[in-house]
Amino acid sequence: MLSQLLLAAALLTTTAGSPQELQIGRFSASDLSGWTDKGYKGSVSYTLEDGALKAHSVKAASGKIKELSVDVHKYPIITWNWKVDHTLKGEDIKKKSGDDFAARVYVIFPRTFFWRMRAINYVWASKMPQGSEAPSPYTKNSMIIAVESGDEKAGKWVSEQRNIYEDYKRIFGEEPPLMGGVAIMTDTDDTKDEVTAWYGDITLHAPQAP
Repeated sequence: MLSQLLLAAALLTTTAGSPQELQIGRFSASDLSGWTDKGYKGSVSYTLEDGALKAHSVKAASGKIKELSVDVHKYPIITWNWKVDHTLKGEDIKKKSGDDFAARVYVIFPRTFFWRMRAINYVWASKMPQGSEAPSPYTKNSMIIAVESGDEKAGKWVSEQRNIYEDYKRIFGEEPPLMGGVAIMTDTDDTKDEVTAWYGDITLHAPQAP
């Protein structure tokens, strides 16, 4: 089944006349098609509510993932919006015990061997300065980028845009392979905290014509 989904997504991105946008998460339409649960420790509650996907974590870490195959040369831009009620004061990206964030959006790049899989992890941080980057304390193959930081915008919807292609090339020093999936996660298992986050629609975009 997974191979069929990946093939269908690959055909979508390579067919002549491909759309300018690929809708990855259509939470505003109460649509979770293709999204599956990814457990780590405990269970975070994910519910569709008021046109968004609400995540509530109490000392837990689990996420949702949508597996697909996309050429980020053709669709380099990712946009999404999100909201958090607060950030996690126990965050410390230098330690595994502090590797928690109120909200994360992962872009995943499978490679030949599972342990070589790479990921870009866009987060709403507490202590990491906005725009800063750091490797995950669990693996250097996952780079964390603080897209937002602090509580100044907590309680407000914030829209984001990143160039996945440029981020991957800068971080890993090579051309990106096919994207293998997008994931979201709210986690508080290491910091033993409680937090609520909301995720809006997630979209991939082709470059705009000059």
